[in-house]
Amino acid sequence: MSTRERLVQATRALLWERGYVGTSPKAIQQQAGAGQGSMYHHFSGKPELALAAIEASAGELRRAAESALDGPGTAHARVAAYLLRERDALRGCPVGRLTMDPDVFASAELRAPVDELFDWLRGRLASVVREGVAAGELAPELDPERTAATIAATVQGGYVLARASGTADGFDAAVRGLLDLLAPPAN
Repeated sequence: MSTRERLVQATRALLWERGYVGTSPKAIQQQAGAGQGSMYHHFSGKPELALAAIEASAGELRRAAESALDGPGTAHARVAAYLLRERDALRGCPVGRLTMDPDVFASAELRAPVDELFDWLRGRLASVVREGVAAGELAPELDPERTAATIAATVQGGYVLARASGTADGFDAAVRGLLDLLAPPAN
């Protein structure tokens, strides 16, 4: 792994664990095993490095969501694959958690990849719901955009429930409850 990539990966981990303010250049350098000169050779400063890390995390989450949502099966099965994919519910979402970080929220540049990811996710989920409604796999009264927002909110809220209780049970209950609500209509 290149020094640049080690810096980005270290920043990703620290942002997820500590947030923007708690992620110091010194901590990044220590975790990456890189010196100050290397950091500033690749990045103009902490904001540029944080942006690269946020973009990398958003890209990884997008690929994971695409894998589930573009997979085989009915719309319900693909939404289930997205909701039930392996994740560490107690750590929370590495991108979603950034929405609560005041420094990320205050920076349009740092917030942009977070917003873009969630816009894309809601759009992709709405497309799957729309396909499911058209195929008769999901209830005809479902509004694809509102349902997509509900799916995204359930995942993010599930992380909050898990972290609050210290167990993944809250996350699991939230996503399984949503899947029950989205169950295909009985014939």
